[in-house]
Amino acid sequence: MATIINNTKVTALNPPLGGGGAKFLILRFSSIGDIVLTTPVIRCLKKQLPNTTIHYATKLAYSSIVESNPYISKVLILRDSMEELLAAIALENYDGIIDLHNNLRTLQIKKHFKKKPATTFKKLNIEKWLLTNLKINRLPNVHIVDRYMHTVEHLNVKNDGQGLDYFIPETDKIKQADIPTSHFAGFIGIVIGAAHATKQMPTHKLMELCAAIKHPIILLGGKADYLTGKAIAEQDTFKIYNACGKFSLHESADIVRQSKFVISNDTGLMHIAAAFKKPIISLWGNTVPSFGMTPYYGNYNVNNAIFEIKNLWCRPCSKIGYNTCPKQHFKCMELINVNDIVTTVQNFLGATLK
Repeated sequence: MATIINNTKVTALNPPLGGGGAKFLILRFSSIGDIVLTTPVIRCLKKQLPNTTIHYATKLAYSSIVESNPYISKVLILRDSMEELLAAIALENYDGIIDLHNNLRTLQIKKHFKKKPATTFKKLNIEKWLLTNLKINRLPNVHIVDRYMHTVEHLNVKNDGQGLDYFIPETDKIKQADIPTSHFAGFIGIVIGAAHATKQMPTHKLMELCAAIKHPIILLGGKADYLTGKAIAEQDTFKIYNACGKFSLHESADIVRQSKFVISNDTGLMHIAAAFKKPIISLWGNTVPSFGMTPYYGNYNVNNAIFEIKNLWCRPCSKIGYNTCPKQHFKCMELINVNDIVTTVQNFLGATLK
């Protein structure tokens, strides 16, 4: 359970630690996938320096992701006012700040507490600009998790290879009655939503994909994806269940956890699926795996497949995404072959039976 004191959410998962251990503040304000990708830093820091206390600052919308993390003892929440967050930070005596966001707000915090040692994640914005604008790839072939881990190298904290974490409170786990009886024996989770339209597979291709898959399916997404999910599910309401907008993030994560495997756009639930070591078929539109945010399993060998249209002259067009394709053709998604995805689905299903 957690209580809110002023701007600070205090969890009771970890008791106050004594013994003179260091206290660190981790900064990452958004979003779902990015926060999940920071979890190896949290775990490795806590487990390799056992007397360490870890606090985490994030936006209210994403606080539930970290407030159930047993390696974090306090969550500081960024609301509308930076002044409130700065005041909350001032109440703590941190030994260091670990900035895993590196934006103007985190810079403001580090300037305000400039006497506190701070390490900062390198965003490689110049390299990303070169790739998105000039199609010159100078990005290192290093996953973002390992780049996050660089911020704690000076503490002799190493990547333990255990992958990502996602913790679901018992009260937020779904009950069997929450899904159709037709799906009790197993299902495929298909994540249809994403923060930006150019990361989403078009509805007509999703309909084609779901029609071709001969296995129960649960569609996952937010409230904004409900109508799209409804249109897809209406093709076969026995086989396809539209869960979009019906469940909380933790509940959706639990559906992912219970799935046989996941088909997903480049979005937060994809990284949550990786945290549960689920096989993933990932679909890439305007973003590219070269950005270093592919499904991350650490040292675990998990079946996964990436579908993207390589050597498309306009791709990547953005490091984040757009509401519509800037070129109005959306070839990065439209050219992905649905039959190839279906073949991979069949292979994945065969692997689950072994």
